[in-house]
Amino acid sequence: MESGPTRKIIHVDMDAFFASVEQRDEPSLRGRPVAVGYAAARGVVAAASYEARAFGVRSALPSVTALRRCPDLIFVPPRFEVYKAVSRQIHAIFAEFTDLIQPLSLDEAYLDVTENEAGLPTAWITAKAIRARIREETGLNASAGISYNKFLAKLASDQRKPNGQFAVTPDMGPSWVETLPVSRFHGVGPVTAAKMKQLGIESGADLKAKSLAFLEAHFGSSAGWYHAIARAEDHRAVNPNRVRKSSGSETTFDRDLTDTTEIEAGVRRMADDVWAWCERAQAFGRTVTVKIKFQDFRQITRSRSHAGLVTTRERLQSASLELVRSIYPPETGIRLVGVTVSNFEPANSPAEDALPLFGAGEVQQRSSHEMAVTC
Repeated sequence: MESGPTRKIIHVDMDAFFASVEQRDEPSLRGRPVAVGYAAARGVVAAASYEARAFGVRSALPSVTALRRCPDLIFVPPRFEVYKAVSRQIHAIFAEFTDLIQPLSLDEAYLDVTENEAGLPTAWITAKAIRARIREETGLNASAGISYNKFLAKLASDQRKPNGQFAVTPDMGPSWVETLPVSRFHGVGPVTAAKMKQLGIESGADLKAKSLAFLEAHFGSSAGWYHAIARAEDHRAVNPNRVRKSSGSETTFDRDLTDTTEIEAGVRRMADDVWAWCERAQAFGRTVTVKIKFQDFRQITRSRSHAGLVTTRERLQSASLELVRSIYPPETGIRLVGVTVSNFEPANSPAEDALPLFGAGEVQQRSSHEMAVTC
């Protein structure tokens, strides 16, 4: 731990946010399995109510799979303007308690309440007050994790979901982390978790038992992070001015494509989407990445970093098309393409919007009849 006063950090996470807004606004949906998204063949679940989650329906699940798991699933189209408006209400409530707010998405944020504006004596009481205000103001439930660092606070917010809170104190943090599966740790995705399992690492205790040298040999630059969190260490501050790392957009086609003209039309549309954000934010990057997902769900990316900033729509389109053409002729049908710009010039890197629809590095996903996000 760092020297100085112990931080008091809260991670607030709205419960099934998009789906809960829909159930709030349409009483007939309450108590029923709801998915935000479209039931079309290429649809994707953007969010699921807890009633739907009981059947294994989760965000990013193909709609056809969701319906197989839950035949009574009710799909409702997303209303992002409504979700953003509710999120503004929630973030205004956060501001009543602290100026140190780091939004992660529409429905979650870190708050540093070491010195809270309301003058409440403990972070536990502060979290309860915030959740009560959210319920009073919006009619929605939030869960919260309270701890002395961000890593532990985020883990804790999942511990009593839905509509609960959990605290990890300094005297329990290291031993508590040892009991958890590494698959729950921030920064350990499914692929890394599988690799860790092959190496005999399944719990926090297993991870702690490995030396830094061992972790460096197997996980490279991520080793330091894994070594630290196995000991419940995270010295990152709550940063209300997080810099956005990338902007991207992707589309799932109505059918698998092999025709290059149609593929490139999709790439151009995605480049235009990204450019609209870049122009609005006056943020320009050097690296362009194209993502391609084939009909068998294999996925590849092609990237190129340019000497200068990509500062025109035409240059972004050209760079994107050059990258997708590198895989011609496609070995099989293409179901999805995406375009992302990253490596922003520091002087032009904007602070993320106070209420970002997508977290840093996430992309929006569109098709002619769907729009989905991971939430």
